[in-house]
Amino acid sequence: MASSLQLARLVLQDGSSFEGRSVGFERSCSGEVVFNTGMVGYPETFTDPSYCGQILVLTYPLIGNYGVGQPSSNGFSSCFESDRMQIAGLIVSHPDYAPNGLIATEPERRD
Repeated sequence: MASSLQLARLVLQDGSSFEGRSVGFERSCSGEVVFNTGMVGYPETFTDPSYCGQILVLTYPLIGNYGVGQPSSNGFSSCFESDRMQIAGLIVSHPDYAPNGLIATEPERRD
């Protein structure tokens, strides 16, 4: 999987630049970079309106390890906070492509 990931760059307003690999939908975006230090509940943060238009950095290293719950009639898991993705971007340290948990039906990756 790692060989198919595209190079990505986070450029801050002060000119600082950080390189990484792109996972999922690839496009340029801009927004305020914010942090979430929670160990659980990361799927809810993706659809939380309080993160609307922001680039979310999840500080806990194991993101994706328990997957996403079964979609409801609107196409989103019942544990989500709204009916659409709210974040402009997501930054994680170690994405996990093989979720293992009671609610896991699919990984986070959404191409």
